[in-house]
Amino acid sequence: MSGGHRGKTWKNGYWIRDIPGFNALNLVGPHEVLSRLDARCYLVSEKAGKVLSEKGIAVEADVGFLDCPSIDTFVVTGGLGQMDMMSHPGLMTFLRNQGSHSRFVAAVCTGALLLAAAGLLQGRYATTHWLAREELVKYGAIPNPERVVWDGKFVTGAGVSPGIDLALDLAGKIAGPEAAQLIQLAIEYDPAPPY
Repeated sequence: MSGGHRGKTWKNGYWIRDIPGFNALNLVGPHEVLSRLDARCYLVSEKAGKVLSEKGIAVEADVGFLDCPSIDTFVVTGGLGQMDMMSHPGLMTFLRNQGSHSRFVAAVCTGALLLAAAGLLQGRYATTHWLAREELVKYGAIPNPERVVWDGKFVTGAGVSPGIDLALDLAGKIAGPEAAQLIQLAIEYDPAPPY
């Protein structure tokens, strides 16, 4: 359950997903980066078992909310299903409980709205997909248009692809800038959009 990288330890990395309709890149992009920190990463859902992305990609949740141990670092994914889950009592309780003692709490895309609905971003700067950014205000968060936004131990990434940027930034905080740079090089992350 733990791993080290260059003398630093990252206990547990978790992706919180209980919503059919999560965005697959929100999960896979950060997972590709953070799993390279020599740590075991888990997928958490309401219950262990198969969960479908908004485009039908199936993933297996390793553990359910009730069986999940204390989390050191976690990433909440977004997607089309998040609106239905913003009032899910089990998810909100889980996020509040885990977020209160986790070292780092992250959200990609509209996963930030789930953190906000749980009250974790009250009075904090945050970002999310540009179409949903102003929704953060309803939950007491302060919208910021940057691609990756840190406020204390909380980090949020805009849109879908910024999950990779967020994860590299988070890897730098966990294992140091050199480790994050090596990961960036290994995955050949050098965006050059064609449009």
